[in-house]
Amino acid sequence: MEIVFWITAFVVIASAVGVVTMTNLIHSALLLALTMFGVAVLFVILAADFLAAVQVLVYVGAVMALVVFGVMILQRGPMNLSNMPSKHVLGGLFAAIATMGFLFWGLGSTEWPVSEAAPAATTVEPIAELLFTKYVVAFEVAGVLLTVAAIGAIILAKEVRAGD
Repeated sequence: MEIVFWITAFVVIASAVGVVTMTNLIHSALLLALTMFGVAVLFVILAADFLAAVQVLVYVGAVMALVVFGVMILQRGPMNLSNMPSKHVLGGLFAAIATMGFLFWGLGSTEWPVSEAAPAATTVEPIAELLFTKYVVAFEVAGVLLTVAAIGAIILAKEVRAGD
């Protein structure tokens, strides 16, 4: 299982680097989907089956479809000029290295407790029970909010298209 982790970690990091270095916006979006799918595989390795399913359904499926369709609807000009290189590479590199340094320092200096308890057989049933009983109102409000946001995005995209 350790080799699967290292292969997945390499794929996630390589595709994440590809997201920010690609000059084609569609290629960046597809690499972002690969990154998110790799994170779902890491959740499976950690026995977090619910988080893996949500990661695939919500991020890889829905969000990436919206990103790709949004780019296709709002795209103006040639696709190879859609994601021009930045002039702030050195500043971004410095910020990334500083952030990684702080993360490694924080993770290395923290005492992590290890549980002796066996992991739960499944995480889906307890979460589903809470979601559809105690938190059903919040779940429905989130659904309505997402529907209104999707309708608003469609209206804005149609107005931009009509103005061309």
